[in-house]
Amino acid sequence: MSHWTILCDFDGTIALDDVTDTLLVRFAQPGWERLESDWRAGRIGSRECMAGQVALLDMSPGEFDAHLRERAIDPAFGEFVVQARARGVSLEVVSDGLDYSIQSILGREGLSDLSITSNRLESAGDKAWQLAFPHASALCRVGSGTCKCARASEARRDRRRVLLIGDGASDFCVAEAVDFVFAKGKLITHCIANAIPHVAITGFAEALALLPGLLEGSLGERPETMPSLASPTPA
Repeated sequence: MSHWTILCDFDGTIALDDVTDTLLVRFAQPGWERLESDWRAGRIGSRECMAGQVALLDMSPGEFDAHLRERAIDPAFGEFVVQARARGVSLEVVSDGLDYSIQSILGREGLSDLSITSNRLESAGDKAWQLAFPHASALCRVGSGTCKCARASEARRDRRRVLLIGDGASDFCVAEAVDFVFAKGKLITHCIANAIPHVAITGFAEALALLPGLLEGSLGERPETMPSLASPTPA
């Protein structure tokens, strides 16, 4: 068994786009953009933002499922999972997104046995939805629906090292609480600005190539010494 645990974001990391955002663009009633702006400006936490946005969704279960069938994941993710498991590495999907979306998409790809920690989507009527937060924390300083830092702390209590793979704002806080980061998109700039040990990647093909070096301890300790496999410009 490896001494590493991998916490992996879903939207924009495993999935090629932000699945929740695509649902909002397609099905949400007016007002979700204002909530998004308030969150990005720091006026509300992501939990409040997500709860309000999901309440604005107007879609039937059939429309929901049809939309999810159009979403794609990184084509190298399945092999990354295979290789991580072969090396005894624990891998968990940790997302501030919707459990049903994640379960549906990963199940279609034959990855339904992955551990998933996320917000819980619940039906509130024929075309209405609401969000529950079974993995929120009162101690979360950014008001996330799913406290990724809490998941990292639990892994550390088992005396394991933690690798984060992520891409955006929901990963900023936990990036400072793990041992190493494979960073995409806006998370690259955050890691550089905060001297967080990381490598920049564009996808799981690169993560797969880096995995042996991480497990063998051959990746450096400071971000300025890391090999850069992607531009540090935010996606």
